[in-house]
Amino acid sequence: MHAPAALVEERPRLEAVVFDMDGVLLDSEPFWQQAEIEVFGSLGRLLTVADCRETMGMRIDEVVERRFAEQPWRGMSQEAVADAVVSRVIELVEERGEPLPGVREVLGLLEAAGVRRALASSSSSRLIEAVLATLGLASDFELYHSAEEEVAGKPDPAVYRSCLGRLGLAPPACVAVEDSPAGVAAAKAAGMRCIAVPDARLDRRLVGAADLVLSSLLALDADTWSHFAASRLVA
Repeated sequence: MHAPAALVEERPRLEAVVFDMDGVLLDSEPFWQQAEIEVFGSLGRLLTVADCRETMGMRIDEVVERRFAEQPWRGMSQEAVADAVVSRVIELVEERGEPLPGVREVLGLLEAAGVRRALASSSSSRLIEAVLATLGLASDFELYHSAEEEVAGKPDPAVYRSCLGRLGLAPPACVAVEDSPAGVAAAKAAGMRCIAVPDARLDRRLVGAADLVLSSLLALDADTWSHFAASRLVA
């Protein structure tokens, strides 16, 4: 017996995938950790890797504001500190940045399927541009949007809402690819489906709100994508 039409609703076709950058396109979290530990250490604020993981996915100016509230420093403005951290991350990306396994394969898969690709990141525009240039991925994305243009960064959904506005698409037609709890929360709050590819060092339960959790982008093959894209919402 077929279910009544009111009980089974096909999801809209997925027209675009919006990627996070840090931790999705490249393993930049160690770069962020090193940069934050170095820069804050020079100000007398000694951070651990665990401290840095607590702010994973947050916008750097918000991280700096949080650290200043915890332990104020003299000499450098908060803006200068944020700029110093980003500059150091860019140096590390240009020295050692490599795309994570599966990135090129997934981008090729989506291109072949006619799915649009965009980028929505908490990182600054200059870091996004440096990463895309270093990884040779600039031509793989229709557009990028930085949360530096928003009042708040992730987990606030503003960066995703603005990105979808620029794409001219509604949230149900888009899926986000994220690695952090803040990113997953932002995507879901924006009304999008979300695929999480969490850092192996992160407790997978922290991204449990995602619609699909994968061990790496290598797991997002043609069959997995087709099944996910065709999945139904049962009322």
